[in-house]
Formats: sequence, structure tokens, C-alpha cells
Amino acid sequence: MKKDLINILAKLISFKSITPIDDGCQLYIGNYLENLGFTINKKKYGEVDNLIAHRGSTKPVVAFLGHTDVVPVGDVKQWSNDPFKLTKNNGKFIARGVADMKGSIACMLLAIKNFIKKNPNHNGTIVMILTSDEEGPAINGVQKLIQNNVLQEYGIDMCLIGEPTSRTTLGDTIKNGRRGSLSGKILIKGQQGHIAYPQNAINPIHQVSPIISELITKKYDEGNEFFPPTSFQISNIHSGIGVDNVIPNELIFKFNFRYSPKSTKEALISSVEQALTNSGVSYEIEWHHSGDPYLTSKRELLDICSETIDEILSIRPNISTDGGTSDGRFLAKICNQVIEFGLLNESIHKINENVKEEDLIVLSEIYERLLSKLFDAH
Repeated sequence: MKKDLINILAKLISFKSITPIDDGCQLYIGNYLENLGFTINKKKYGEVDNLIAHRGSTKPVVAFLGHTDVVPVGDVKQWSNDPFKLTKNNGKFIARGVADMKGSIACMLLAIKNFIKKNPNHNGTIVMILTSDEEGPAINGVQKLIQNNVLQEYGIDMCLIGEPTSRTTLGDTIKNGRRGSLSGKILIKGQQGHIAYPQNAINPIHQVSPIISELITKKYDEGNEFFPPTSFQISNIHSGIGVDNVIPNELIFKFNFRYSPKSTKEALISSVEQALTNSGVSYEIEWHHSGDPYLTSKRELLDICSETIDEILSIRPNISTDGGTSDGRFLAKICNQVIEFGLLNESIHKINENVKEEDLIVLSEIYERLLSKLFDAH
């Protein structure tokens, strides 16, 4: 098992699948699954590769979802090894994407193989969904598959996403939902002038200061038992021409809401635009909505996953909705049981991204036992 798992992972890592390019990774996975009796369905939109594989034709339909794309490596000279060659050091494997999320994909593949070997005539249907557009704009991946009614054809009852959800130890966190994400870019228009003659200019920095104060101190909602209150954060502010005697002509600032189901994107947009209008400033604004909040409403998959983790690791996982967005926001539109569970997220997107060898072995065992429990329950 250990040797097979490492061989699979090493192969996945070797593909330089920097988003949105898959670089042949899904071709390898498709061949692997085809040898296990899966039917392969490939969908390419623009530069993005998507793969849907299924085995079986009865209920329940249990899906694994993953992404083969990875973020860029950054300065390769700062890595301890070639980021696209799986390297072991002190019990950890180092490579780009090893935690986010080719490690989980390797664990899924081995879990599926071992499950089928023990249950060649299993009831239910196993589906595996892969995209190379999760780390990027996430337009031509899972979102497009749902917009084009591709995934709806499979009648998915439950979906486990292999995102790295664990915080300090494998199994300590399962995500059963995610907050919504709404970003904005505001241009405040002033009037440039000599700083010694402010009466002849309009300072956009001064204009925007009370607006920012209002937006960052406002309580947008109280959250609920599953979600923290909606947060407003400024990510970027730029103004001025780099000298100390000129009042700037304009100011640009970017911000983001991570919001709970107690708020809506429409209400948040209204709050910001009302504050701007009430201030009397001249402004332009652009909005980008990444996804609505979602929460798994039915608990069967969540409960069985928690039970399996407890059996193998003697840990009762924390159930959380924090963190960034994921493809779960799209799946939740067609499936009422969507959870995320995978490796540790401490090193994701960093130089020398890494996972413990033991965590990989245990995660694959959890995935395999989870499959057995889900199909035995029906």
C-alpha cells in the first residue's frame, strides 16, 4: 500500500500543472481509473481540462472531487529540491501541490483501488471529478460543468472534496460549508494640487477616511451557530505620485467581504454604495462575486466521515466553515451533502510545501473505510 501510494503521488507531482494547465495529469488519472472499470468523460473549456469518471449505476452516488492544478512555485532557488519531483526529508514529502491537493488525490485513487479489490461487485456508484481550474478564476472548471448540466447527469448524492482542511493534526477539522466571498474595487476621484494650497484641491485620502472607518466598524450581521459574523477587510490602498508636496488626484482601494448566510451580496453592495453616496464623493466601483455561502444541510456523509476519523485516529474533528472558497460552493447547488476533508493546510502555497508520509497513508485508509461505510449503509 505504502509503495503504491508513493508511486501514484510521485507521478502526479511530476506533471507541471500550474493553473490552468493540467499538463497530462488527468490523462494519467483517467487511465488509472479506466483500468479499474471506470467510464471516463472528458470536458475541455478553453485551457481548462476537466474529467468525470464513474463506476456503477445504482444509488447512492458518492463523488470525490479534486483539482489537479497547483499555484506557481515562486522563486525555485528557495526550494530545497525540484518542486516537481517528490522528495522525502525527515519523514515529510516536499513538492508543489503535495498538500493542495495532489496528496489527497493520490489517497483517493489508492482508496478506490483497494475498495474495488475487496468489493468488485459493490452496490452504489463511485464518481471522481477533477478540474485544472480551482486555483485560478474557477470559471471553466466545476462551475462550467454545472452550468452545462454535465454533473447533474450523475445524480450525485454525496460529495467529498479533498481540500487540505486539517490544521495542526490530520483529522482535526472537516468543513461542512464555506462563507461567501464578495470583492470590490473603488476609485475615489479628487483634484490634484499643491499641498500648501489645500483650498485649491480635493484630497481623496481625506475624503475616503471616514468612509473606510464606517465600513470597517459596521456590524453586518451576527453570524449563526455554523458561521462567524460577516467580515470586511481592505486588501490594498493606493494613492499619490510618490512625492510629499502634491495632493493626489485619486485613490484606489480594494476590499473583500467573507459573509455568512445572514447577509446577501445585494445587501452588502447596498451598504457600501450607500456609504459612498451619503459622503458625497465622486467615485467608481467594480464588484466581483466569487460565490455564495453554503452549508451541508443533510448530515449522513458528515457524520460517517467524523465517525471514521474517530475510529482510526481517536479524534473527534471540529466542524468548520472558515477559510477561503472552494469548488464546494458550486457542488452545493446540485448536491445537499458536500464536505471537505484532507491533509494539513499549514504549508499550502508556500515554498517547500510538504506533508507527512504517515498522514498520506492514514488519509487513504480513512477514504477507503468511508466508502465501505457509505455503501454498507444503503
